[in-house]
Parts: sequence; C-alpha cells; structure tokens
Amino acid sequence: MVNEGEEAPDFELQSHDGETVKLSSYRGRWVVLYFFPKAFTSGCTRETQEFARLWDEFEKLGVVVLGISTDSVSTQRRFAEKYGVKFKLLSDSEKRTSQAYGVLRPTGTAERVTFIVNPEGKVAKVIRRVKPEEHPVKALEFLRQSM
Repeated sequence: MVNEGEEAPDFELQSHDGETVKLSSYRGRWVVLYFFPKAFTSGCTRETQEFARLWDEFEKLGVVVLGISTDSVSTQRRFAEKYGVKFKLLSDSEKRTSQAYGVLRPTGTAERVTFIVNPEGKVAKVIRRVKPEEHPVKALEFLRQSM
C-alpha cells in the first residue's frame, strides 16, 4: 500500500461523465482519492452519500474529490446519477490503479481506503479501518487542520 509521504501514483481513468481524468492534472491542489469496493452496496452507498453531502465543504476549500472503484463507467454513471454525486467517480475496471495504490483485494475489488494527496503530489494522509461514512468526515477534519 502507498504510505504517507510517498508519491501518489499517477493514473488516467474514465469518469462517470465520460471524461478522462489524470491525477497529475490536479497538481497544485489538494485531492481526496477514495477507493471503494462496489457501487450500490450498502457501505459504499453510505460513504458516497456522505462525500456528496459534504461536497460543498470540500469545494469551499478548493479540494478535488475523486471516487474510484473497479466498477464499469456505466455502473459509475448510474451510481452518480442515483445519489446526486457532483464530483467524479472513476472506473478502474482494468484494476491497474487499485493495484498501484496497493488496495486491490483478492476478490478483484478495491479495499476501502482514502488517500489525501497534497499539492506536491505526495500522500499526506491515509484513512482506513473506519466506518464507510466516517471517511469523508475524517478527510475534511484532516484538510481543515493541514491547509
């Protein structure tokens, strides 16, 4: 797993709205990168709904929020539409990004881990082993203390 202080691996993934997203294009900004196992499951739904609920707070801070799972682009699109997601959900269907971050599970899905990437492209914080809906709250707390 990528640890705090390490360079965040760059990636190029399709978002739910069809855009190609590269992490390196956000250099100079804080980025919350949350990996989740599977769209439409209870924990992932609670986590994504909480990120969506707090999205205005992240936006006020100028923080980019990106959700990543191994689901297809079309599944991510349906998930984003159903829950009113205003940030990008990315499809890692080839599982390369999950593998690069060390969060790919034997089941082929991503582990639930949130990485906060600083403006220089380094991982400033790793959030794991908390309830799904706590990931957005913990990320926001960390960012408010660090920015």
